[in-house]
Amino acid sequence: MASTSDDRAVHPEHLHCLADAERAAAAVLPAAVRDFLAGGSGAEVTLDANRTALDRVFVVPRVLRDVSACTTGTTLLGRPARLPLALAPVAYQRLVHAEGELAAARAAREAGVPFTASTLSSVPVERLTALGGAVWFQLYWLREAGRSLDLVRRAEDAGAEAIMLTVDVPWMARRLRDVRNRFALPGRVRAAHLAQGPSAAHRTPSGPGHASALAAHTAAVFSPALTWSSVEALRERTRLPLVLKGILAAEDAVRAAACGVDAVVVSNHGGRQLDGAVPSVDALPEVVAAVAGRCEVLLDSGIRSGTDVLRALALGASGVLVGRPALWGLAVGGEGGVRRVLDLLADEFRDALGLAGCVNAAAARELRTVRHDG
Repeated sequence: MASTSDDRAVHPEHLHCLADAERAAAAVLPAAVRDFLAGGSGAEVTLDANRTALDRVFVVPRVLRDVSACTTGTTLLGRPARLPLALAPVAYQRLVHAEGELAAARAAREAGVPFTASTLSSVPVERLTALGGAVWFQLYWLREAGRSLDLVRRAEDAGAEAIMLTVDVPWMARRLRDVRNRFALPGRVRAAHLAQGPSAAHRTPSGPGHASALAAHTAAVFSPALTWSSVEALRERTRLPLVLKGILAAEDAVRAAACGVDAVVVSNHGGRQLDGAVPSVDALPEVVAAVAGRCEVLLDSGIRSGTDVLRALALGASGVLVGRPALWGLAVGGEGGVRRVLDLLADEFRDALGLAGCVNAAAARELRTVRHDG
C-alpha cells in the first residue's frame, strides 16, 4: 500500500488542480508503483504527445449569452451523468490504496459518473455494482474465448450497465520503467476476475529479459487473435451497450459503427501501447466525422482539466474517460481523494463552460476550435 507518512501526505482539500494531485501522489507512492502508473511504452513519445496535443487545441468562446444557469449534466450511453466523463478502466487499484476500486467506485457514485471496472480489477465486479452507482465493465479478450463471454455474463448478472472491449492490447507493450524496476504485483494484489493461484504477475523476473512480470502474465492470458468477428460475436451475445476502446483510425471507427457498437473510445491507451501512435485528441475529429452520429465517441488519454473536457466536446466527443488522475486522488486520500479530483474537474468544467459562453454540454459541441502548432 502507498506510504502515508505525515511529512509527505497532503489532505485532499489542499488539492487545487489535478497537477497538485499528481505531485501529492508521487510523494506517497513507492517508486515502482509510481512508475507503473505514470509510465508509457518505448521512449514515451506518445505519452508526452497526448498532453502537448491537447494544449494545442484552442477554443473560440462565444459572448453575450446568458450563462447564469450553466449545467454540466449530460447523457452517456443513454443514461444521465452529472458530468460528460466516466472513470476509465485502470488495473490493480489496490496497488495504491487498500480499498482500491471500492473507494474509487464510491467516489464515482457520489459524483454521478460511471465507474469502469477492469478485467484486471483487484475487486470483483459484484462488489462494485453492489455500491449502487453506474458501473461499466471493461473486457480484455482472453485466449479462451469462452472465458471472455463468461466474464460478460458475470458482469451482466452483477448489474453492469455497459461492456467496454479494449481492442488495442494484443499484448502489453514494452514499458521500460517496469522492465527496469523488475516490476511485479505484491502478493496481496490479484486480478479478481481471473483464476487465482500462482501467477507470473507476482513473480519478480529472474533474468534480464525484455518484459515485466505483468507483461509476461498478460501475454499468457490475452488473445492476440481478437478480430472483428470477435466483436460481432460479442455484439450478438450481450444485450448491454457495447463500447470499443482503443480506436484511432477513422476506418476502424466506421467498421465499429457497422458492427452495431454503441460507442467508440478514441484512445492510444494513455501512451502505454504503440509508442509513436497519434495523440488521441488529434485522431478525434476524423473519427467523429467518420461515424457521423451512428455511435457515441468518447476521448481518452491525457485529460487533466475541465478545460480538456471542454476541448473534447468542442471537437465532437460525447464525453471523456479519466484514468491516471483518479489514481492520484486514490493514493492521496482514498475515496475522499478521488472525490476531490472529480469535484475539481466538475468545478473547472463548469467554469470553462460559462467562460466559453455555453449553458450546457450540448452548446459546447457547437464551439469552434483552432489548432496552434507553433
